[in-house]
This record gives sequence, C-alpha cells and structure tokens, in this order.
Amino acid sequence: MKIERVEAIAVRIPLTKIFSGSTYRVDSRCTIITRIHAEGLVSEVYNGDDRANGAEMVRLIQDVLGPAIVGEDVFAWERVWEKLAAASQKWIGNHHLGMAAVACLDTAVWDLLGKALKVSCHTLFGGYHTELPIIAIGGYYIDGRTLDSFSEEMAWLRDEAGMFGCKFKVGGLSPEEDAARVKAARAGAGKDFLIAVDANRGWNAADATKFARLIEPYDIAWFEEPCHWYDDARGMAEVRKRTTIPINAGQSEISAEGVRRLLDAGAVDMVNFDASEGGGPTAWRRAAAACSLVGVTMAHHEEPQIAAQLLGGVPHGTFLECFADPARDPLWREIYNRPPIKNGKSQIPTGPGFGIELNWDLVNRYRLN
Repeated sequence: MKIERVEAIAVRIPLTKIFSGSTYRVDSRCTIITRIHAEGLVSEVYNGDDRANGAEMVRLIQDVLGPAIVGEDVFAWERVWEKLAAASQKWIGNHHLGMAAVACLDTAVWDLLGKALKVSCHTLFGGYHTELPIIAIGGYYIDGRTLDSFSEEMAWLRDEAGMFGCKFKVGGLSPEEDAARVKAARAGAGKDFLIAVDANRGWNAADATKFARLIEPYDIAWFEEPCHWYDDARGMAEVRKRTTIPINAGQSEISAEGVRRLLDAGAVDMVNFDASEGGGPTAWRRAAAACSLVGVTMAHHEEPQIAAQLLGGVPHGTFLECFADPARDPLWREIYNRPPIKNGKSQIPTGPGFGIELNWDLVNRYRLN
C-alpha cells in the first residue's frame, strides 16, 4: 500500500485563563492533524501541543518530511521511519521540532496500518489491556488560589470528572510551600484517590529531596521530573536514593535513546516518554521494550488519544493522562470520539487504527491553515 500524499493542519484554541507549571505558562491548546493518503485510505490522527510552531510544523510535514516517504509502502513501517528520521536530521536544524514532525507522520502510518488490516493499533501493539486508569493533570499555579481550592479541585476530579487520580503541579515554590499545597490536595482527595506530583524540572536535587521527604506521609504515587534540566539524570538518581517515592521522567526526551540515558543513570522507576514529541509510536515502542528489560514501568505524557493504544498494548503500561478541566483542554472533550470513563478507567478504543473520528466543525473553526 503506497503512500501517495501527505497533508497537515495546525489547530490553535485560545484559553480563557493562564495555567502555569513551575517553568512554563499555557495560554492556548494546540495540535497538528496529519493525513496520509494511501490507495483509498486516509489517516486521521492528531498529535502534540506545540504552542509556538504550528505553521512551521505544517511546513516540515508537508514540504520536508512528506516527500521523503511518498511512494513508500505503509507496511514497511521501519523503513518509513528511517527515511523520516534521516530527512529530519538532514534538513531540520531544530531537533525537537524535527522529532515532533516525525512523530506526526509515524502516528499516521500506524493509523493506516490498522485501517488496512481492520484492527486497532492497540491490537498491533500487543493488545494487553482493555482499559486503563485515567488521571487528570491539575494543581496549576493560578493567581488567587487558596489551599482550600486544591482540596476542592481534587474532590471535583474524583466525584464529578470521574478521574482515578491527579498529577499535581509543584516545583514553583519552596519545598515547604508546595508540600502544604500537596497536603491540602490529599485532604480533599481522600485516601483512595491517586496523587502524583510533577515539578517540571523545577528544583535542584537538594530541594527536591527535601520536598520528597515532606510529602512522603501523603501516599504519593510518583515524583515526576524533580530536577533542573541541565543535570536531571544525575540529580534524579540522587533524589531516588533518598526517598521512598518512585521517580518518573521521560516526557522531555525526544528520542528512545534519551530514555536509555535515564535507565543507564538509574534515575527512574517509571518512564512517561511522549510518542508525540519523540518520534512517534515506533520510537515509543523501542523505549518501552528497553524499560521492560529493567523492570521500569511505562506511562505517557498527556495525549490519551494516542497513549491508550500504546500503553494498552504492553504489560507494563500504567496510567493515561488528560486535562479534565475543559478550560485547560477544550480539545479533549470536543475534537474526537472520546471513549467512556467508568470507575476511573477509560476504555481503549477498538476501531481500526487509532479509532479517531475528528469533529471537523471544531477543526475548521480553529485551524491556522
């Protein structure tokens, strides 16, 4: 089945308020829709949340990477990926953008494979789970928030949004101040609601260790990206030795080899490598295989429409992530046929490929090109 044509659409939806982590501010929700045409079939997937480079991503996909795979057989997916990676290295100076663009096309290739075979990508990736627990990303730094507001947010996520848990933002204040925020969150969540914390590389190893010890009594599922980016692997390995809380990282890596770096350093108990940032499902599956060999579990940074199929395919797949608050992510609720959530778990779609059916009214309302 030969690839005939590639197209991409950038989407940007402005948000009604600013959401901040320890090292960033979010004012819009963005994504890229990638469509590959091959002998009567068309992929329909969306990836990523690059808020600054939508137009450039479209150009890279359509004008740089797409021509490198036109005429290739979709079923030769490893060769297709190598051609994409080679074109990215040769013609794109920004490696992060290059691997994100590769990811868009690689995801579309797998969608076509599933559609051609009339099976889900979940089946192609191993078919291990039929559902997965889903957690919200929350606890953002927003002007005017009180400690009580974090308790109320956790209760809402549990009782109204139906979430299994929450990944809570930390790293933007002192260890003591952020520990007080986590304490309030646990009070509102109750004992059976998962709480993880995510510093987004906000601290040095000493402050991350201090914070970890302060929150150990609150039954924390994992501590994500505790240490500054410039020495993160060494720093996380140090923190990991000094706390009982498992350490999670990987979302900032842009290659499977970057995940290997974390494993070699003994820095992680869990890896949340993002297929939409790091070369697509082909690269993610390589990282997942490496993790399985050393007893490290797999998560995925955001993107539940892609992550469900990947994590559901492997035995060591764990939790899906989403933005349950519609003010933070209007896409998740409206852009596709989101699977049902029951008792904190999300069903894994069984339609062919990634099973995504886009809401084209919304796409056309917010498309940039």
